[in-house]
Amino acid sequence: MKPENSAVETDLDHSHAETPSSEPAAPLAARRGSASKRAAAAQSRARGTRTWLEGSRTARAWNGTLLAYTAVAVGAALVLSVAARTQLAAPLGPLLSSVLLWAGMAVPVVIALTRSRPRGLFRFRWTDLLWGLALGVLLRIVQGWLEVAAGSPGGLPSYSTLGGGLDINPMWLLLVIVAPVLILPLLEELLFRGVVLVSIYRMARHGLEAGMLAIVASTGAFVAIHAVNGMNRWDEPVYLTLVGLTCGLLVLFTGRIWGAVLVHIVFNGMWVALALTGTALA
Repeated sequence: MKPENSAVETDLDHSHAETPSSEPAAPLAARRGSASKRAAAAQSRARGTRTWLEGSRTARAWNGTLLAYTAVAVGAALVLSVAARTQLAAPLGPLLSSVLLWAGMAVPVVIALTRSRPRGLFRFRWTDLLWGLALGVLLRIVQGWLEVAAGSPGGLPSYSTLGGGLDINPMWLLLVIVAPVLILPLLEELLFRGVVLVSIYRMARHGLEAGMLAIVASTGAFVAIHAVNGMNRWDEPVYLTLVGLTCGLLVLFTGRIWGAVLVHIVFNGMWVALALTGTALA
């Protein structure tokens, strides 16, 4: 016959038997929570390293508002630039016309950079230099071929001379050498392949269609701003379109702006070098 406290002992035995089965629940939940935290941390790190092409939030401020600022600034600059060139005599007219246009292109670039800097856009790789040299030279060769096809006699370009020589002065150096080789390539690429292309690409939700839209729109704006000064032959809008498409594709292919800037520098710089050579040989 069992003691009276056997029921109590049996209950205790059952409670001891149940305890081991309930103990692993807490470590299992902890492990699951830890795994979730690690996954969330990994996703956060991935988001933190995404470039603007991959949907980085760093490009979020490059949007329709920025494009509106761009349209107003560049539009006003074009009107003032044309007015200065047509209403004011040289040397003030050409100088003021150029400065006003540069300022109009610089304003939206500065606004964009103060709002945010799209991750990866301003990185530099040595391959950007190779792309710039190769594509810049190729585009200049194509431009020369198009010029001849449009009826130009060909040969080296040259600058107008005064008394058999160049009238070299600080303003001439600024407008004829420094501006086309450095100022304009930098401003135009930052504006058209930077602000315009990136903003449209982001607003269009990325992808192939967004890329095509961004390239076409930025190239159209690039050609239009050059058309303000007038175009004499059909080859001019054609080669400008080729330059715009090439630089736009390069930015979307690499995710970086400097390759396009270098393409533009080489393209313009080759014309300046050829013109100086032609002037010297004339």
